[in-house]
This record gives sequence, structure tokens and C-alpha cells, in this order.
Amino acid sequence: MPFKIDHIAIIVENIEEALNVYRDALGLPLERIEDVPAEGVRTAFLPLPNGGGEIELVQPIQANTGVAKFLRKRGEGIHHICLTVENIEAAMRTLSARGLQVLEETPRVGAQGQKYVFIHPKSAHGVLLELYEKPGSDE
Repeated sequence: MPFKIDHIAIIVENIEEALNVYRDALGLPLERIEDVPAEGVRTAFLPLPNGGGEIELVQPIQANTGVAKFLRKRGEGIHHICLTVENIEAAMRTLSARGLQVLEETPRVGAQGQKYVFIHPKSAHGVLLELYEKPGSDE
């Protein structure tokens, strides 16, 4: 089951302020900013050089979401690490069989058509992991 880091998500209070660091100081290009109403967040994606994945800035836009609660409890910082898989359902079965707690029985589908699901941080030594299957990768 090969993995590749797709993105590292950093939770922030304000995307525009965070862009001062990641875009302006570090020089990473801003690919896009989008609202994800189903998750109650606004996200900004900044690709890393040489296909090294992306930095995803995540700002809660609804106060009652898990992301907003995470920010209130832990403050700004790394929220999750996202790993790309070729077949998310197979990866979910394998990781469940190996003792990891997959948070949902079926993957969600994101705005770009990607399938995704999270692994509980209690089963991954305190790190929230996201599995990500890009559209068309299971064909």
C-alpha cells in the first residue's frame, strides 16, 4: 500500500494573516482559496516545489464544527497529514485490519472529486491522518 504525502494541513485563525508567512515570506505560490461548506472551513492550497505535496491552510468559518473546536482547544498549528492512496476503500480495509480506527465506513467526496476519510489520532500516536484518493485513480 504505497503512500505519498498529498498535503499537510495547518489550522489557522485567519488565512490572510497566515498567507503572510507561507506565501509572502516563504515564497510558496497560492494555488487557490475555497470554501468547503460541508466542513465549515475555508482552505488555501500552496504547492511545494518539485511535486512535494502542498500546504493546506484551514480556517474555520462556522463556530460549531470539529475544526473550530480543535482550534479553540489546541490553537493554531498542524491539524492533519494527508496521504494519497490509489484505492481508498482497500486502504481503509487494510488499515482497519491493522488496528487503526477509520472514522467513517465510507469515504466522503470533496469539491474536486477526491475521496477522503480520516484516521483517528488515538490510533496513530496523536496524529490525525487523512487518506485521499484523487479522481480517476481507482480505474
